[in-house]
Parts: sequence; C-alpha cells; structure tokens
Amino acid sequence: MSQTDLKQEVLNVLENSMVGTLATVIENKPHSRYMTFFNDDLTLLTPTSSETHKADEIEQNPHVHVLLGYEGDGYGDAYVEVEGKVQISKDESLKEKLWDDEMKKWFKGPDDPDLIILEIHPTQYRLMNKNGEEPKVLDL
Repeated sequence: MSQTDLKQEVLNVLENSMVGTLATVIENKPHSRYMTFFNDDLTLLTPTSSETHKADEIEQNPHVHVLLGYEGDGYGDAYVEVEGKVQISKDESLKEKLWDDEMKKWFKGPDDPDLIILEIHPTQYRLMNKNGEEPKVLDL
C-alpha cells in the first residue's frame, strides 16, 4: 500500500470515529481516558478544560498516545494507534469551530476561559487490524 493510500485509510478511520482514548504520562505511568476527537487532516483536536489532570499532565509531558476506530465487531475492525505531541491552544476561532451545544454541560460557551483545545500533532499513525492484515505505519 502506498503512503498516499495509507493516509487515505487513516483519514477514513478518523472521519468515522470520533470517540477514542487519550493516554498521557504522569510520573512515568500511563493515564487513559475517553475523549471526543475531531481532525484537521491528520492533526487531532479535542476540547477540554484547562482545570483537568490531563492539562497538567500534558504541561509536564506533551507526548500522548491515542486509539481511535475500533467498533467492537471483532477481527477486521480497522483502528488507528497514534503517537504524537500536544500543543495546548486557546485560539478563539478554533474553539468556535469545535463548539457544540453539548459542551454547555462543562463550559459557559466557546469564549469560556477554561475551554482549551488539545492539538495533537502526530509523529506516527499505525493502521491496525484492517481485515486481519499486518499493521501499516504512516510516519510523519
């Protein structure tokens, strides 16, 4: 599979899977939680509060791991493993772009000062379990 085809396969998973796990590292131990992810090409974006453990953990160590795509049907479900580095963004236009009224449970609005966007800049994607095939690596 060419890198162009692999990138398209990865993008297909990202476009069809919004909920996944985000793992950070604290005191040399992983800490995972479910998050909602959006993508801008291969960059992952997820809104969160600046007042969370994950924000503190990322400030100490910006390297993360993300799993997206497994649907639970068994063998053959394609998913991606993502290694990347996070940049915390307070960009107002990005917050507006990702805002959804469901977020009112946690934030006053897109201008809430506690709302931040985690921009995950991947260093590598691994396309896993696609019809039982060997993993395919997309290095960035």
